[in-house]
Amino acid sequence: MRSPVFTGACSAIITPFDDSGAINYSCLAKLIDDQIEAGIDAICVCGTTGECATLSLREHIAAVEFCVKHVSHRVKVVAGAGSNDTSAAVYLSQHAEDCGADALLHVTPYYNKASQAGLIRHYEYIADRTELPIILYNVPSRTGVSFTAETYRILSQNPKINGVKEASGNFSLLAHTRALCGDDFYIWSGNDDQVVPMMSLGAKGVVSVVANVAPKVMVEMSHLCLDGDFTAAAAMQLNYMDFIDSLFLEVNPIPVKAAMNLMGYEVGGLRLPLCDISPANLEILKNTMKRMALLP
Repeated sequence: MRSPVFTGACSAIITPFDDSGAINYSCLAKLIDDQIEAGIDAICVCGTTGECATLSLREHIAAVEFCVKHVSHRVKVVAGAGSNDTSAAVYLSQHAEDCGADALLHVTPYYNKASQAGLIRHYEYIADRTELPIILYNVPSRTGVSFTAETYRILSQNPKINGVKEASGNFSLLAHTRALCGDDFYIWSGNDDQVVPMMSLGAKGVVSVVANVAPKVMVEMSHLCLDGDFTAAAAMQLNYMDFIDSLFLEVNPIPVKAAMNLMGYEVGGLRLPLCDISPANLEILKNTMKRMALLP
């Protein structure tokens, strides 16, 4: 039986930019160090929260390489390598493998809206060309396509496909997937507001946006679930719901980068077509962070 890439909380780390709009590697190093010091179990670089959609190919591979080197085996590194072009996904996967990443995160091919047969062929083609474990990423609100439980069952038979980051919010899909795939296909929550209910159905943890701002919270919540203390974990989930919601007042990663700037991290702005958070939502975010003692 294969082992999960990680258990607990994985930070979907942001990509900080400097005043010129380039990647701010000194800031990224600090973010990584602070995450690890807070007890994070893994770091996912160049995912949705890392603004992979507006990074150039050169920036993407440089960011992955930097993250792997700076983490230096202290925690697992999951490298975003998804694309709507299968050959590009293979290229990113092979580069991440060469860099020393521990695993790959592969979003469903966006825009093309592949059929289930197309999804199976896409992922099997990639798996044949890398030795790294692959975490599928199901986020139909962004890509326009979702896996079915039967497709998960088929892909789960590939030894290199470790599991899925599930961000569909579809608990029926989750339950059917667990029933069909059993314990050798791992699931992680892709939604911070659903960590506890998903882990109660067998998920192994969360790939978290909130962990950028409050890593200890997400680590504790997920580890309570791993320890079987769902009562305490549920209390945490409910206590932090307003804060979690405030980090999704606008499309991710707009609010989380605003929150980190408020905390003094100086992570810079966003790349178009993403733009700054609205003044009204910024006030809501500030007030929520103050209530959670994240701001004075």
